[in-house]
Amino acid sequence: MINKPIIGIVLLSTVVFFSACRSNPENETAEAATNQLESFADLQILKYDVPGWDSLDPKQKELAYYLYEAALSGRDIIYDQRGKYNLFVRKTIEAIWENPATDKTGQEWEAFKTYAGQVWFSNGIYHHYSNDKFTPGFNEEYFTSLVKAVNEENLPLENGENIDQFLARIEPVIFDPNFAPKMVNLKEGIDNVVGSANNFYENVTQKEVEAFYATFPQSDHEPEWGLNSKLTKKNGALIEQVWKSGGMYGTAIDKVIYWLEKASAVAENDHQQKSLNLLIEYYKTGDLKKWDEYNISWVQDTASVIDFANGFIEVYNDALGIKGSFEGVLSLRDFETTKRIKAIADEAQWFEDNSPLEPAHKKKEVKGISAKAITVIVESGDAAPSTPIGINLPNSDWIRKDYGSKSVSLSNIVHAYNESSTNSGFLEEFVKDPAVISRMKKYGNLASDLHTDMHECIGHASGQINPGVGTPDKTLKTYASTLEEARADLVALYYLMDKKLIDLGVMESLEVGKAEYDSYMMNGLMTQLTRLKAGDDIEEAHMRNRALNAYWVYEKGKKDNVVEFVKENGKTYIQINDYEKLRELFGSLLKEIQRIKSEGDYEAGKNLVETYGVKVNQELHKEVLNRFAGLNLKAYKGFIQPRLVPVMKDGKIADVKIEYPTSFFEQMIEYGKNYSFLPVNN
Repeated sequence: MINKPIIGIVLLSTVVFFSACRSNPENETAEAATNQLESFADLQILKYDVPGWDSLDPKQKELAYYLYEAALSGRDIIYDQRGKYNLFVRKTIEAIWENPATDKTGQEWEAFKTYAGQVWFSNGIYHHYSNDKFTPGFNEEYFTSLVKAVNEENLPLENGENIDQFLARIEPVIFDPNFAPKMVNLKEGIDNVVGSANNFYENVTQKEVEAFYATFPQSDHEPEWGLNSKLTKKNGALIEQVWKSGGMYGTAIDKVIYWLEKASAVAENDHQQKSLNLLIEYYKTGDLKKWDEYNISWVQDTASVIDFANGFIEVYNDALGIKGSFEGVLSLRDFETTKRIKAIADEAQWFEDNSPLEPAHKKKEVKGISAKAITVIVESGDAAPSTPIGINLPNSDWIRKDYGSKSVSLSNIVHAYNESSTNSGFLEEFVKDPAVISRMKKYGNLASDLHTDMHECIGHASGQINPGVGTPDKTLKTYASTLEEARADLVALYYLMDKKLIDLGVMESLEVGKAEYDSYMMNGLMTQLTRLKAGDDIEEAHMRNRALNAYWVYEKGKKDNVVEFVKENGKTYIQINDYEKLRELFGSLLKEIQRIKSEGDYEAGKNLVETYGVKVNQELHKEVLNRFAGLNLKAYKGFIQPRLVPVMKDGKIADVKIEYPTSFFEQMIEYGKNYSFLPVNN
């Protein structure tokens, strides 16, 4: 689970959460800052530092280098997972970019450069957040001229194909708005498998997929069936193409295995080595039970300074929430910031016992929540360039219940977002009351940090599914991700106005909670609409989650005027009139969503999401877009990655230096050269 874009934040407090969870900042708004690099389209590229790197010993740095290479070696996989034409387009872009004859001047080139940046940022031709296919700002005639200037051997041509045939094949992919238009489509009343252009399924319908996985064992301790495979139909039979060595994506996975084996040889301790070896065995066999063994071992390793996530993990790119997207996150422990998040995790049982859930839906014994802050060294796949700010893994409910979970805050990522988000004018534009602005500026960063901590440590670890009820991907289907993120958000919101956090010493007053309530309600009811095109409904799971929570409490609190829309000088604002009653409403919704998850109540879950989380007030949306445009800000942010460079002595790694690149475009070309291990067609 990840808090990702989220993953939106105002002063990092308009946060959005991702995976079983991921948090990402969303409306972080800022003027020029020292960590801001290139910007294009609706994107701002940032950089992050890696404090603590120099304190690592040579063996730890060597371990980190091998895990860094393992993370980046899977880069091609996420492209192919997000659409079967993505590698085709990306490798064509790279050939054009690297062509010495390409004229890199003029308005049309700038439009092509922007399109290339969008593809690289989103790991393909679909927007990383809306999942809509990009519309290029250049025409087919210009694109044809770029392609024809490239030497044929540098283009991804099929056997015997000439340039005209190549262009006839690629131009509809790029220019036809009706050709595979959406990466993941969550609209109600359609076949969400057929309507999605991701590469998780082929020649199958949603009903066929659901019926296929319904035949798998359904006991409480089963693996996440289907997590690491593509489901397709051949000769009338449904088959899984498993992502493993010797299987689909095998050439890239073999590179991942190569580096993991080197990492195992220099592991910090026996437990970490065991985890690495189990992960290697999983990649070699594709056995999901081995994936569970790895996760159990990994979650119990709480001593290692260097840590990692590597695998097919989050399921947001699949409308049915079954297929895992490749990602890698490499980190070292942030000992100082860990103190705050650990203080919360250590009280997990208290939070569970005192939650507003039905007694039958509470865990009698909350096990093994390992909470810490980490300093990210590199991210890849689904975690980059758009990154989480919080992660809680593993995603398997039964492993979390029986063995616990790791909950982490990505402290240097949070710091980088905060650094980029000052003095933007965003709060002054969308908040009416100067006292509220002052409180949000004073407490907003801490409030957002605590929200992420509570969301990850307590939220995703809370509650339990009733005996005999299936996992949410089976019971709640296309609504599972939205409801899980809504549930974790509500846990955080409920306790951010509890004096328990003051007693724990992690916040000084309830003013911190009020700052988060102001930010969350403004974002959920209004400002997250900056991420949508005019006329669109909400489709992305995290945006649906925030809209659901905000509009439900707004509607239920109307009688007591708990929250209201206020008009002043032609502008709309959100005003909270009763913070305590708002907290009670958050608690009531939390109780209901946990009941839905615990009982597998699909109809109730569907009704909540479709009623409160999907439709947009188009008049308000138009107003918000106009006001946001006046601020000249980018709606999304992401990161360039540090580079690890080994220092060799006598044929061995004696040290590893860290470098901080400054050009996103150059890094993408570098990655294309160094980490392209898959063919165009997989």
